Amino acid sequence: MNNVCKGWSAAAYDRIVMADSNVLMPRDYIERLLAAWRADTGVVTSPPVGCCPQGFWAELECAFLNTYQVRWQYAAAAFGFGFAQGKSMLYRRSQIEAAGGIRLLAAEPAEDAATTKLVRAAGLRVRLVDAPFEQPLGYRSAAEVWARQLRWARLRQASFRNCYAVEILSGGVGPLLALAWVLAAVDWPVASVVALATIWYGAEAALAGMAGWHLTVRSPLAWMLRDILLPPIWIGGWLGRGFVWRGNQMQTVESRGAI
Repeated sequence: MNNVCKGWSAAAYDRIVMADSNVLMPRDYIERLLAAWRADTGVVTSPPVGCCPQGFWAELECAFLNTYQVRWQYAAAAFGFGFAQGKSMLYRRSQIEAAGGIRLLAAEPAEDAATTKLVRAAGLRVRLVDAPFEQPLGYRSAAEVWARQLRWARLRQASFRNCYAVEILSGGVGPLLALAWVLAAVDWPVASVVALATIWYGAEAALAGMAGWHLTVRSPLAWMLRDILLPPIWIGGWLGRGFVWRGNQMQTVESRGAI
């Protein structure tokens, strides 16, 4: 945020974009951000959609990013509960200054969480671009994927505790285990769980295919492993505040306005 403040102060215009350096920017990047702006908008944002993974663990990162996190973010926005994602954010400087200035974006452990709360407090909406921008993943190790997801979990828990509490209900493990228990209780073939799993992950494959996101024969395995990992990651989000970011050990602080 200290570095961003310098650019914010030096910017010559009212429209300001914050973007991570690892996001691919198509030629119409700015136009697509502006096209999503409406009169009631406080920020236009885009989650990253993973592309160009190298190795299975990068495939797992795609499984977390694309058909899980991006899916939930667009679903939330469709029902009027949009939230910002720090990979790409378009602001109007005048709105942020009227609300108290860019330094308010440091009021939360993450600037996108602070943006979400600032925009909602102003009676404005978070809007998403028509389709998310890509982030090339390259090689990922299992430890890197775990550390990143745990970091995000702890940041979400620190800023949006009530919303984070129900994340345990997401993913496919819960519904599949519940069905298996019911089928066993009524003496029906437990093999029916396989049919539900096929429908569940088949729908995810259809979404990835229609959206043009990364999809290979290994994707279903990555989706199932992701869903198995969601509960321990969720638990880890509650059990500590520390995380590693770019090799630095850091800690979240309790949000001043957790919802």
